Amino acid sequence: MNRWALPIIVIFLLIFGAGVFYTQGQKQAEPNLPSETDGFTPVAFDENGNRIQPTQTQQQQQTQQQSPQQLVQGQQVTPPKNQNQQSLQNTQQQQTQQQPQQQQKTLEATYNAVIKTTKGNISLTLRADKAPNTVINFINKAESNFYTNLIFHRVEDWVIQGGDPLGNGTGGGNIPVEFNDLPFVTGALGAASRGDGQVQNDAQFFITTSDASWLNGAYTNFGIVTEGMDVAKSISVGDKILGITVEGIND
Repeated sequence: MNRWALPIIVIFLLIFGAGVFYTQGQKQAEPNLPSETDGFTPVAFDENGNRIQPTQTQQQQQTQQQSPQQLVQGQQVTPPKNQNQQSLQNTQQQQTQQQPQQQQKTLEATYNAVIKTTKGNISLTLRADKAPNTVINFINKAESNFYTNLIFHRVEDWVIQGGDPLGNGTGGGNIPVEFNDLPFVTGALGAASRGDGQVQNDAQFFITTSDASWLNGAYTNFGIVTEGMDVAKSISVGDKILGITVEGIND
């Protein structure tokens, strides 16, 4: 026998054996199945090898497992709300809609107020029909004794001004203005502000002691003096407000 024949046969057998081993390893490898996110649905077969179709219950379960937000004709549909949540939301909407009506029913058109000062009393009619928020704010402060012992810090030949908690014209907060058609004649009651049409002071008020028509439409007019104009004209800087009472308030 040729001396090269045996080595050649051995090499051939090694190559053949390696090929068989590699092929068997490939068959035993685990297959790559699509994930659930790819839409894979398990398939079942009966004992005869026929494919079993999913029952109606299984189809419903698969449908329920889908995302609660579905696309219908290109539009995103949000799942219906819990019945209790829907009922609560409807109640809140009804209450919100009813609030302005309730406030309108309980708010009178006018109120009578008396500013008690160290010089005497000044009686006024508050015009809630023209400046409701300003009047309500004034009444709330009067009832809480906010104005008691505050002073008139500004007195000029046409106006007296008071109600500043700091007593120097710089105190008080801000509330929205309520312009109206009431003219600033002698005895008009106004809310102090910068006159810029943005906000007005929620504490300081003034009474005109002469005609001040240049204030029309620039400041909130919310009342008029009915008695005690002589007292208003006698006020000096530093005179105190002893208290403010309001009649005709709804309980």
